[in-house]
Amino acid sequence: MQRQQGLEGAEVGEDQTEELERASEHASAPPAPAQPSMWSSLSVLPVFLALWGTLGIWIVFAIAVNNHTVDLAQGFPYISLCGSFPPQSCIFSQFLNMGAAMAACICVLRHHQLRDWGARTWLNRLILWTGLLCALGTSMVANFQEKNQRPTHLVGAFLAFIGGNLYFWLQLYLSCSTKGLPRPGAPWLQPLRLGLCSLCTSLIVAMIVLYTWPLRSASAACEWAAAMLLFLLFGLFAVDFSGLERCRLCLQPGPSLGPPPPSPASLQAHALPQAL
Repeated sequence: MQRQQGLEGAEVGEDQTEELERASEHASAPPAPAQPSMWSSLSVLPVFLALWGTLGIWIVFAIAVNNHTVDLAQGFPYISLCGSFPPQSCIFSQFLNMGAAMAACICVLRHHQLRDWGARTWLNRLILWTGLLCALGTSMVANFQEKNQRPTHLVGAFLAFIGGNLYFWLQLYLSCSTKGLPRPGAPWLQPLRLGLCSLCTSLIVAMIVLYTWPLRSASAACEWAAAMLLFLLFGLFAVDFSGLERCRLCLQPGPSLGPPPPSPASLQAHALPQAL
């Protein structure tokens, strides 16, 4: 009997030892990495830009039709014509200026994301400047209305449409030509972007060709459709930004700059031991 009790005590001791070892293993094991959320804080920005731009230009269109500054009986109007007359010209400028600022932020974020992924090439820098020129052109379209400053307005429209379309073509080329570059999202996302870029290019060419013919309504419809596609392409960056939770700005002083002057708090901290 005593021998049996001793065996049972030994088994209980072994079980307790195994439980302690398991607990220590769980305690020492590193925590599992957090899975990125599909809707992180930065991925909302491209979606907001797409909704902001689309809603803005259609609100301007509705106001222009309502106050009869454009007449649909004479043909479908261009986006710029709808935003050329007050009061909708003020709303037009506000929407496009804020949209240009958001587009510039997205281009900078995308540039740094590609650079961190290993795309440290001149092409990535060219893509950044192309996107910034697109944002600049959008701001020029907003601030220089067609009725007030037509040449400057047309230059801005060229940068916004041609530069914007070129920006997404270069993005697509860099993503397909660089080996090992991450491709977030579903496998059909790249073919979708290819189709949208091709359709946008076709619409821009058709817009220019139809403008030279007496088919201004068809040209204006192509302009509206191309603008919607560009907003949609910006919105698709939400998939690429899904793994970005936050960004941090780091300032690196140049070689000619000396060390920063000590703060008053540090001077007091150094003077205190001498006083004691």
